[in-house]
Amino acid sequence: MIQYNKSNDVLNTANRGNPAESGLCTLCRADCKGKCETWMSTLRGRKMLYPRDFGTVTAGSANTNHVGVCYNNLRIQGYNYGANGLAGSLTNNADDCIFPNVSVETSFGNEVITKSRVPIMTGALGSTFIAAKYWESFAVGAALVGFPIVIGENVVGVDKQSVLENGRIKSAPELERRIDVYLKYYDGYGAIIVQMNVEDTRNGVAEYLIEKYGDKVVIELKWGQGAKDIGGEIQVTDLEYAQFLKKRGYVVDPDPTLPAVQEAFKNGAIKSFARHSRLGYTDKDNYFEVQKDFMDSVAYLRKLGYKRITLKTGSYGMEALAMAIKFATDAKLDLLTIDGSGGGTGMSPWNMMESWGVPSINLHAKAYEYASILASRGERVVDLAFAGGLAREDHIFKALALGAPYTKLVCMGRALMIPGFLGANIEGALYPERRARLSGNWDTLPTSVSENAKATPEELFAGYFDVQSKIGKDAMKEIPLGAVGVWTLSDKLSAGLQQMMAGARRFRVSEISRDDLFAANRETARETAIKHVSDVGDETAKRILAL
Repeated sequence: MIQYNKSNDVLNTANRGNPAESGLCTLCRADCKGKCETWMSTLRGRKMLYPRDFGTVTAGSANTNHVGVCYNNLRIQGYNYGANGLAGSLTNNADDCIFPNVSVETSFGNEVITKSRVPIMTGALGSTFIAAKYWESFAVGAALVGFPIVIGENVVGVDKQSVLENGRIKSAPELERRIDVYLKYYDGYGAIIVQMNVEDTRNGVAEYLIEKYGDKVVIELKWGQGAKDIGGEIQVTDLEYAQFLKKRGYVVDPDPTLPAVQEAFKNGAIKSFARHSRLGYTDKDNYFEVQKDFMDSVAYLRKLGYKRITLKTGSYGMEALAMAIKFATDAKLDLLTIDGSGGGTGMSPWNMMESWGVPSINLHAKAYEYASILASRGERVVDLAFAGGLAREDHIFKALALGAPYTKLVCMGRALMIPGFLGANIEGALYPERRARLSGNWDTLPTSVSENAKATPEELFAGYFDVQSKIGKDAMKEIPLGAVGVWTLSDKLSAGLQQMMAGARRFRVSEISRDDLFAANRETARETAIKHVSDVGDETAKRILAL
């Protein structure tokens, strides 16, 4: 098993728990006082691209672990001549070929094109309470930066204030709150995507949204995710709420309507209940039946008026992957998100999350292969987003390159949630009257944030004045600090990506190629069809020597 270091002396970062391949702790806490790389980047932004204490140190790479098949064992190619993709009036002059001139904008879509200022999007933030608590930070931050955010499954079903009559939504205040918060700051870049599972489909989420929001919302069909091969779960600690969810039609475990369970809860033997969603396509026996059902569902959504439709699939295996790519291509969908195992979620059975499914790098490599087969037949392959344990700027480059030219976005789950947690904690500590509303966890600022317990947001967040310049000083009063954190982290990711792209002589995202990667070991080369580091350019090198 590959072991990852818990601390990085060069960046002065440390993980509280055991780090995953993403660099995030396997268990990421909303009340964490630091200080992993993503956590620190939320405050310091692009400063975290460089070693600390410049002028008194030298620093060398510690990356000697090239064992096994994983994203960290893909390496990024650099070139010593040329420049590709310079936009507008820029030329190949050295004064123009600088990393700030790299464009990291991207777009996706079929007939309607959706633009994004950075090639990232959030994972699905659904019915988990942590998504609801910090939604304002997540959504405002995503809208200000200009990248897509996804409202996950079951938001209506778990909302006590929502009203369903005859199985159809009449009122959905929590869903509306989430959409409205994003749209308030939406400026033409990014998108608000709403996911549907079995229960959402039954409750009429699609019908409700198209009537209320029209084409402002992108609708997403969901097959699964990389963290588990079962429906979504949340945990509730209130018997009455568990019974409410049971009446709403959910699977609740243990069953809160049973007298024995109620007695056990009353006596403290049972302290919580797990609410589960249903599996899809249980009445289908083969992929032909799934295909017909899927195409019928897409046709129905288009008849309702949806101009943008996407699909999210999990790490089921090669048959399901091929189905997702083929069906989404045939249906002319706008985006297909492919989520590999190795990602994270709000609540999944732990050993299931550890043991099931296809690891991200294997799934993504096969996605490229299958997309290329369709493209070779002249088909316009659906735009792809890769997900599953991706958190840093090097991950973004590698995922875009591994799936190039089909991959347009990298979907990040937990990494883009950390700024929301940290910002809310800081704001709650600085302004105690806001703490409860923001779900802040700190009474005072920890020293990992500042030695000054009365520090101001202006001195804590490197991106504060960038946000202020975008929306104005007066409007900053309404912006949660978590959103400023999202901006600051996004700025660091963008700058890091620009630097890597410039080194690869790629000045636009569309120029990134699989040739910009090489594999650090033979096993990774074999599984990804990315050439081994010793083989890349070897024939050309020998021709040069023969001149």
